[in-house]
Amino acid sequence: MNYPFARRMHKIPRSFVREILKVTEEPEIISFAGGLPNPLSFPVEAVKKATSKILDEEGEQVLQYSTTEGYAPLRDFIARRYSHQGLNVDVDDIMITNGSQQCLDLVGKIFLDQNDGVVMERPTYLAAIQAFGLSEPKFHSVPLLEDGVDTPTLEKLLRTEDVKLFYAVTSFQNPTGITYSKKKRKEVADILTDHDTILVEDNPYGDIRFMGEDIPPIKAQLPDSVLFGTFSKIVSPGMRMGWIVAPPEVMDKLVTAKQASDLHSNYFTQRVVYQYLKDNDVDGHIQNIRKLYKSQRDQMVKSIKEFLPSEVNHTEPEGGMFLWITLPEGMSSLELFDLAIEEKVAFVPGEAFYTENPEVNTMRLNFSNCCEDEIVEGMQRLGRAIKKLVDAKK
Repeated sequence: MNYPFARRMHKIPRSFVREILKVTEEPEIISFAGGLPNPLSFPVEAVKKATSKILDEEGEQVLQYSTTEGYAPLRDFIARRYSHQGLNVDVDDIMITNGSQQCLDLVGKIFLDQNDGVVMERPTYLAAIQAFGLSEPKFHSVPLLEDGVDTPTLEKLLRTEDVKLFYAVTSFQNPTGITYSKKKRKEVADILTDHDTILVEDNPYGDIRFMGEDIPPIKAQLPDSVLFGTFSKIVSPGMRMGWIVAPPEVMDKLVTAKQASDLHSNYFTQRVVYQYLKDNDVDGHIQNIRKLYKSQRDQMVKSIKEFLPSEVNHTEPEGGMFLWITLPEGMSSLELFDLAIEEKVAFVPGEAFYTENPEVNTMRLNFSNCCEDEIVEGMQRLGRAIKKLVDAKK
């Protein structure tokens, strides 16, 4: 049958990473491709106890329908934690979502019509391209520098184009690992104050800072902006629990859009997450994740310098789960990918992270889901693959 699919479905590709992960299922392959937290960080026993406790004490209630906004005590927990970051967030400013990916979907639904302008970082989070792309907007991109987005270019773009949203991952950005400095955050806030463009600030990795000083989200300076958060990186990605922080006028539309989508996020999981947070030392747990990831990050940076050619450049993130590789000019990470798979190592070619004119000599590496020995071996394999590509171009 010739199915009459919506026009938009012919323009949105499948997730590049999800397709690559199919290739990396062989157990011999060392994969730096997926954005996966380390399973060693999952609080399995504590979650098991929290689950048993809520079922024993409130079984019938926690298996019932709930409100669209989400479980109030969980939202209050999130709001109180923001106060330590300089944000004045009320419980009514928060809605629980199915991971931060649903935040992207809902924001796209309530703000974007066809051909509306959206500014993205260059490179940017590929799932945001996919989520916003369903609304068929007009994408614009602004380069990322070592301390955040190129603000003169951003300001010029907002003056010359009609832009509704600016999407940014301001701490330990996916895919580069770059973090906006305090100075750059203020510059962005000052620029957006003079325009009607809404900042959509994604902060999934903010808690995973293992070097340097914590910096409040830009929302601390821009109360009318929208902020995302998630429990995927500090509790479990499989539970699909995230949240969105927004002013009342925006929240009203978000609630309507979510009701049309799924009524409410999994109430049982909300209760499990809250019980876990209530009964355990969450900050101590986060500190353990930071120590684990710092060790893995340090090993990857050391191994890059030891096993990859000196012409290869890389970022050195102070937190999060990723770093960014730039190969010498004239090399393609897509070509390298096939050679790397022959060497039993995988990564994500950088092309997937651009809305236009991709820099084909770039690639993303995830350091959080491999032990240090695997990181060393994987970098040796990647070094051999790069040597093959260099030799082939001679």
